[in-house]
Amino acid sequence: MRTETNSGNSLLDKVGLPGQLGWGYLGILIFMMGDGLEQGWLSPYLLEHGMSMQQSASLFTVYGITIAISSWFSGVLAEGYGAKKTMAMGLLLYIIGTIGFVAYGMTDLNFPIMLLTYALRGFGYPLFAYSFLVWITYRSPQQKLGRAVGWFWFVFTGGLNVLGAYYSSWAIQHLGYINTMWSSIFWVLVGGFFALVLNRDKFKSSNTNPGAKAQELMKGLTIVKEEPKVLLGGLVRVINTTAQFAFPVFLPTYMAAHGFSTTEWLQIWGTIFTANIAFNLIFGFVGDQMGWRNTVMWFGGVGCALSTLLFFYTPQLVGDNFWVVLMAGVLWGALLAGYVPLSALVPSLVSKDKGAAMAILNLGAGLPVFLGPAIVGVFIGLVGNEGVVWILAGLYLLSAILTKFITLPDNAKTAHHVKADVATRPIKELSTR
Repeated sequence: MRTETNSGNSLLDKVGLPGQLGWGYLGILIFMMGDGLEQGWLSPYLLEHGMSMQQSASLFTVYGITIAISSWFSGVLAEGYGAKKTMAMGLLLYIIGTIGFVAYGMTDLNFPIMLLTYALRGFGYPLFAYSFLVWITYRSPQQKLGRAVGWFWFVFTGGLNVLGAYYSSWAIQHLGYINTMWSSIFWVLVGGFFALVLNRDKFKSSNTNPGAKAQELMKGLTIVKEEPKVLLGGLVRVINTTAQFAFPVFLPTYMAAHGFSTTEWLQIWGTIFTANIAFNLIFGFVGDQMGWRNTVMWFGGVGCALSTLLFFYTPQLVGDNFWVVLMAGVLWGALLAGYVPLSALVPSLVSKDKGAAMAILNLGAGLPVFLGPAIVGVFIGLVGNEGVVWILAGLYLLSAILTKFITLPDNAKTAHHVKADVATRPIKELSTR
């Protein structure tokens, strides 16, 4: 596997974005915009056209399951077959799934076809986007890795949650719902062109025989036995975005009960993630300076636990004061980005097999898609809205405790500090190890 990096002084390098991967980052932004354009309206559209709530929930549950599976495979496939091949596979599966979903499922409301094709579509973006994240971990200077993954989550979230929503709000008015879905194929192809064609950086697997590649797939499981801290990182990653997928299930009705309209709630939710993408960059820089583990533990774990409770209780304290509630939500969204350095910390726990380590982390990114709604479904009838929020806050605190045990050698703040410490250690001390 090639791991050397370009150490140029371009503007991109200076801001922590690997210059040789610039086209790839742009490709992720555009691909994720195409992938996320139906998030805000597909479920209401299906309900308005005669599908039941149970059918809609089943559709998104199956979609979430395939995302989780694909998220795990993205790391080990990128390691075993190369990032570009894995990304191309994700692009192809996305296009095939979208064609089947729109042409044979969505148009005729054929539920079995919709389940099959939307599930197939779910394999697409993790293979495309998370394989590129593995690419970043190999090709970025260690002292800038926190910033490099911060930029990844900036373009990932910016495309999925921001540009996709803004584009679809325009497109459904001018193109209609069906044609808007068709247009997603155009955007993912544009993203694929930037990331796979214009991006000339090299990332090739060193495994050339089928046996070695099969062994690489198994490392996605055995890595947690060889390095248990990788498993802890995966659990922290699951907790990271569980609330993000749980909140939309019950917070809209909770906010409505406190005087907020649906439009106001959507404005709050959209602004939360506009702030989140900015802080994805900020916490990438913070992590490289303050330490990856410290940033995740204090800003991510403890910060999100407190801000989750603040966001929930603010409407009870101030009523329907839009701006105060918005600021509480923005604080939560900003601190949610405190987990960004986890994508630098976990692969740095191992000297090789970084793709296997990223596979566990990527699985942790995929599981919350259905785990968050599942927590709401199981507990809201027992403990209500307030109880669910305390469960989510408790999970954030648990993630802070788990992160305390995810340590680099000699408790270094970043992988760069590990190398620096070794380089400056007296020769006599090194010879005794």
